[in-house]
Amino acid sequence: MNVKLSQKQIGQRITELRKMKGLSQEDLAKSVTISRPSLAQIELGNRGVNVFELQRLSFILGFSLDDFMSESFSVSQDVAAKTEELIVKTDERISVPTLQVDKFINVLLYILERCAGKPNVGETVLNKLLYFSDFNYYELYEEHLTGAKYRKLPYGPVPQNLDTIIGQMMENGMIQRIKTAYYSMMQTRYIPLIKADLTELKASEKEVIDKVIEQLSDWSAAAISNYSHKDMPWLASKDGEEINYELVFYREAPFSVRNYGDEPEEQ
Repeated sequence: MNVKLSQKQIGQRITELRKMKGLSQEDLAKSVTISRPSLAQIELGNRGVNVFELQRLSFILGFSLDDFMSESFSVSQDVAAKTEELIVKTDERISVPTLQVDKFINVLLYILERCAGKPNVGETVLNKLLYFSDFNYYELYEEHLTGAKYRKLPYGPVPQNLDTIIGQMMENGMIQRIKTAYYSMMQTRYIPLIKADLTELKASEKEVIDKVIEQLSDWSAAAISNYSHKDMPWLASKDGEEINYELVFYREAPFSVRNYGDEPEEQ
């Protein structure tokens, strides 16, 4: 007997079937002709599946629609009963972030320019603005903005090698480090001494950075740190370890910046 399944139940069943078949999300997404982020959202229960996608999934994963939609459906029993399997071979994409130092410097300078008059933008807030710029861009375009790697630290995500880059920028007269009083605390701030080279930034990159600045640059260090602690990439990472960019595809509201429901299929 068929029952009305929730998006979450459908997503869980698809996940279990995919893993039973030994397929990666990239493998299955390409076979269904949707993007990998869309499949990730389906598996999380954040995006619905239309009838055509469900038909393709049933063919690739080897299940009947009647069985799949029934209350008694069991992944282990139903999949094990199939004697013929479709083998899908694809080259799984591995996107390894590689720091583009010039791009990182210009993004940092641009953020400092835009936030120059804001007394709350010390090191903690600056780190988070860089983090959300990088990770939001990756979620939207599946490409790295600066290629910076971030670690999970107690106060939130922090770009690696930041101290070295900051030191070089000060030596080259690009920025100045100052200590200022902010309420009852002393904080470290950076003042830009030169303008960012905007020719280093694509329009799409600048747009993402601008949106992050508009949304978060007025927040206090405590508020933006607490917010970053609820973002899936930070939550799913281990203390002190590198944060995997791929985790952005498991984001939920209000962190997700990509409209998965209306995303066109890949051809």
